[in-house]
Amino acid sequence: MASGNKKNIVPCLAWVKQGCAKRNPDKVALDKEELKKVIEKSQQKLQEKEGLLNDSDNENGSADMDESQEDNFDQAVQKAKQMASSIKTKAPSQSPGKRKASENGEDEDDVVKRYGLDDYDEEEPPSDLMNGIGGLTPFASNDEDPYITLKDDEDSDEEDFVLKPTDNLIALGRITEEAALLEVYIYNAELNNLFIHHDYILPTFPLVLEWMDYDVAEDQPGNFVAMGTMEPDIGIWDLDVVDSLEPVAVLQGDRPQVSKKKKKKAEKKETLLGHSDAVLDLSWNHHVRNVLASASADKTVCLWDLSKGEVASSLTHHEQQVQCVSWHPEESHTLLTGSFDNYAAVVDCRSPSENVKKWKFTGEVERALWNHFNPFNFLASTDKGMLYEVDVRKDKPLFTLSAHEDAVTGVSLSSQIPGLLVTSSPDKHLKVWDIHDSRPSLILNRNLRMDILHCVNCNPDHPFVFAVGANKDFKVWDIRESAAVRSHFLQRMPTALAKECEEDDQDLGPEGEEALGAMAGLRVQGDEDDDAEEEEMLAGDRKVKGAAGTSASADGSEPGKKKKKKKRKKKALDL
Repeated sequence: MASGNKKNIVPCLAWVKQGCAKRNPDKVALDKEELKKVIEKSQQKLQEKEGLLNDSDNENGSADMDESQEDNFDQAVQKAKQMASSIKTKAPSQSPGKRKASENGEDEDDVVKRYGLDDYDEEEPPSDLMNGIGGLTPFASNDEDPYITLKDDEDSDEEDFVLKPTDNLIALGRITEEAALLEVYIYNAELNNLFIHHDYILPTFPLVLEWMDYDVAEDQPGNFVAMGTMEPDIGIWDLDVVDSLEPVAVLQGDRPQVSKKKKKKAEKKETLLGHSDAVLDLSWNHHVRNVLASASADKTVCLWDLSKGEVASSLTHHEQQVQCVSWHPEESHTLLTGSFDNYAAVVDCRSPSENVKKWKFTGEVERALWNHFNPFNFLASTDKGMLYEVDVRKDKPLFTLSAHEDAVTGVSLSSQIPGLLVTSSPDKHLKVWDIHDSRPSLILNRNLRMDILHCVNCNPDHPFVFAVGANKDFKVWDIRESAAVRSHFLQRMPTALAKECEEDDQDLGPEGEEALGAMAGLRVQGDEDDDAEEEEMLAGDRKVKGAAGTSASADGSEPGKKKKKKKRKKKALDL
């Protein structure tokens, strides 16, 4: 992992459930012909981009370029002439008739005779020169060499390469100063392990990742991620294949064509085209497995048929860039979208032009997702730091919460604990909420010291483990390290998890955090500003607007003694 002030941004990530990945992933072995095809394909793409740039240049730009090239050429010629004249005018260091003498006054001829330098180049070569360095390595491995008594142990890297049944994968996009990458990490909660397994080099910056098990080549379950980038195309990568140079499939966007190819395009039959701008969000339909929804900066939502690699339908119900999209967890035809036009919409994709219901919020919609514990409700966040819960049967939100001081760019519900919600923001804070019964209360507020936070996602197998992507790398954090989280959600935990947390009312100390290795590094002691903000939230100074239009405190209760108790408890825990 990068250190210092170097660029190391993780804008997106996705979990892979246990048991969905191959135990022993495949490795790509390209022959010369396949490698040649990949290189030619890359060259063709570069030539197409150069052609687009050349077509877009105007005559003034090309004339300026010609003048600059001529100036550079004249400067190079002038510099060469100056160097040539300086060489001609440079005087020789000594007269040709004089003999050189060494520093101790000894003539060069005497030195040559004394050390036999005349025969220096005529020495006989060693007898085993023909063997080269190959004679130094007669054995293929240390196991075959009889002079090496300490044989190689089993390679730990090979052991780590094979996945265990309790392993989760994390696919994440990373942007560094050198390259853009798709990295695949292994996380094992039982062993407290987190390490990189393999990665892929990307041609452009990743923006969103969506895991799916649909194989575009065969109708069998697989292990894939669809990736949206700054380009209009959507790449589909097979996470079970290591060292791959390109995605297994690409859902082509509506790219501008070179002028020579425009005529051929016009002759083709009219078909629905893909996106013409960056792909901002993706959602895979778990019920109709060959359907993928994509949201784009071109103000449209595309429904892709993965079996054909084509757009089946294009939705145009938003007036600005579409930032987020999410399929309903139970109804295969219901789609949730959010846009920069300040609206979130629920669409019946069986008749998308007729069945659309919208809700307007304060600010551009950043994230929108369904509450899988209550399928009638969805959550939406905005760039103004607001968080809403909406019942699709009603016109007004169930609650309106000022969750962060900046945009709420990450929203994730626990995979198994009802009401447990985690949000993240460019204000550098991660917050844990309880929204059970649509009465939100703040449980934990933590500055992760990772600069801007971009995304957060819950582990599908471990309901308290969340991965957070930020401007400074990423972290995987079990929020049960906080005593406040453990005690608050104890009654909703599965029996096995509840037994682990019983009679444990202390936060994890510095020693425990250090033991977690790569998964830790989170400061338990918050700064004064963080504590003041959390005390203000818990004291109810920041109000939450309820569904009935009345004002309620952040924990949804009336001010009184209970609230003071919570405040005193918080001070004792020193979060």
